[in-house]
Amino acid sequence: MRVLPRSRVPAPARVRAAVVAALLLPLAACSSSGSPGTPDAEGKPKADDRPVTVTVTPAGERVPAGKPVKVTASGGRLTSVTVTDGEGHRLAGKVAADGRSWVSDRKAVPGAAYAVTAATRSEGGTAKSTRASFTTAPAAKVNKVDWRPGTGSTVGVAQPISLVFDNPVRNRAEVEKQLRISTSDDTEGSWGWIRDWSGRDRVDWRPREYWKPGTEVTLNATLNGTDSGPAGGWFVRDYATTFTVGARQIVKVDLDRHRLTLERDGETVRRIPVSGGTPGGDKRSWRGTAVLMAKEGTINMNSETVGLGDAYDKMVDYSMRLTWSGMYAHAAPWNARWFGNANRSSGCIGMSDANAAWFYGQVRPGDPFEITGEDTKGVVDPGNGFGAWNLSWSEWGEKSALR
Repeated sequence: MRVLPRSRVPAPARVRAAVVAALLLPLAACSSSGSPGTPDAEGKPKADDRPVTVTVTPAGERVPAGKPVKVTASGGRLTSVTVTDGEGHRLAGKVAADGRSWVSDRKAVPGAAYAVTAATRSEGGTAKSTRASFTTAPAAKVNKVDWRPGTGSTVGVAQPISLVFDNPVRNRAEVEKQLRISTSDDTEGSWGWIRDWSGRDRVDWRPREYWKPGTEVTLNATLNGTDSGPAGGWFVRDYATTFTVGARQIVKVDLDRHRLTLERDGETVRRIPVSGGTPGGDKRSWRGTAVLMAKEGTINMNSETVGLGDAYDKMVDYSMRLTWSGMYAHAAPWNARWFGNANRSSGCIGMSDANAAWFYGQVRPGDPFEITGEDTKGVVDPGNGFGAWNLSWSEWGEKSALR
């Protein structure tokens, strides 16, 4: 019987080869692309060079939106992460100092498809790239925003930043966190949640005091991917506006003296005789600070729209809106005999054609009208136009959802 010769390879070397071969099996099965790790002294891959495990959250199809994208790595480090949506827009983020995780700065938005690419390096030095994807469920309901002032406008020193929502907002703190104001002079201010005259939810940002002339202001409302809460729906876009504050103009209306005074930069420009709302009933004017909302020019004014029956229905020139409830400053030639003498209007501040034409050309939206008088309906409500200035600073601060 012939006896085969024994292998000349020593037993310990055979064991080492078997161990290395076993450790290399997972690497051969990995679908990620990469380069091999640094070999050891014998020219063989390091035994601790196991593949990096990458986990992406969320994962799957039609997953709920509204959460940041998170990528984690075990058995190695993340060197970079790229997350893009179907339109090629990137979700920014930063790899943690220990290289074990990455979280997006923004949330995943509804109805989007995301592609994730994670570059990793194993403990043994192998660089690889892992890819993943997921989609988010579309929004069943969408919330939209109407905002003021418009981009590129120049406004008066009392102009607030105002957002009115189509649907209710119950997640107010979460929404407010996405609203960022930047100013050229670090103006102090605060958001306050109020009910708009229309009945809709609204949030305004006003400075602690009137703006300084020349201040440049930017709003960035990064709302895309934020849930309004029950019955409100999702926001599916961001909003932004930039505006500049003009000269310091203050309109002082003394209803008891029947006089309007325009002040600019602390100096009196002109005094105008006026007639305010008729005392003793629903035709009285409002008092407090009202902000010029818009210069509407020649418009039809109908008393039935403000609950005054059929008292009037006429075209009115040089109309300047002060409240949603229908108080204006405007030309009122039919009341000429009362200018400077008595209050006989239906609630507005009337003046002659000539004075109205001149005044209309001087003021701008955002200018405050500081109205005083004994016999009035009361103080302008924060939601009735821009009445936030009728609250103290501490009272206004209490209206923030983040207080």
